[in-house]
Amino acid sequence: MIDKLRLLLRSPRGLGIVAATLATGLGMAAMAAAGAPRAYLVINGAALLIGMALLAIVVRSRGDAVSGLAMLAAAAALLATALFGTTIDDTARWARVGAVSLQPSLILLPLMVLAFVRSRDSAATAAMLVAALALALQPDRAMAAALVAGLAAALLRHRERRVGLALGAAVAAFLVTLARPDTLPPTPFVEQVVAQALAFSPLAGVAVIAGAALLLLPMLARGDATAPVFAAVWLAILGAAMIGNYPTSVLGYGGSGIIGYLLCLAALPAGVAAGSSHRALPGARRGDGSGDLLVAAR
Repeated sequence: MIDKLRLLLRSPRGLGIVAATLATGLGMAAMAAAGAPRAYLVINGAALLIGMALLAIVVRSRGDAVSGLAMLAAAAALLATALFGTTIDDTARWARVGAVSLQPSLILLPLMVLAFVRSRDSAATAAMLVAALALALQPDRAMAAALVAGLAAALLRHRERRVGLALGAAVAAFLVTLARPDTLPPTPFVEQVVAQALAFSPLAGVAVIAGAALLLLPMLARGDATAPVFAAVWLAILGAAMIGNYPTSVLGYGGSGIIGYLLCLAALPAGVAAGSSHRALPGARRGDGSGDLLVAAR
């Protein structure tokens, strides 16, 4: 048990699972203290379990779920959301599943950006272009900023034409979102969560801020090509939530951010210890200093 715990804490993916669990718990505690409806806590707890289950499925797929074609399908889902999704004040970022409203960009985009770092082929590049178009149409300033931040970090590592093309499209999409009005008011326990927690009590505010810091834990493990991209994407998402009316992922009410955070961990190294049986996932690149990138225990 102790050896397994040590292995978990040496793994970027394992650290991410720990971070998601602790941050979700801190967010739920802060919401409960501030009087959030019990249903909010149930949904966030369920999202944590669903996210872990989906992470296990993606990892066991041995890379098929983060291939270029799968990324294109995810990008198409983002575009469909922009064209046919639930609209509020001329903003179409959501899709309804029964009584639950989900934000597909929060679920899919972080994994897509990290997967693009792994497999920068034509299909993956096209997925980035379609995703940028979708974010411009929705419009979603926060996620467009996350796309720019992640691809800028990727370009610093991989100075390639395809990465530059994807970044150019992301910058164009972000500029479009800046030009379009964004008048959505904040929803209690969803947006401006840090400010609301601090206003309720210093302890609640500290809990939420600590939870936000925990989400960057995967950077503490031995890094690879995705570490700066992971950091850039989530710093942008969390930063946008602090300065604008955008969801405070994982820490506030809403399952999309929790699921999206856990899903993107599939693109981080599992950190399997030497001597254990493992297999590199298809699409993992060698020769860029990252070694076996996506790994899954047999």
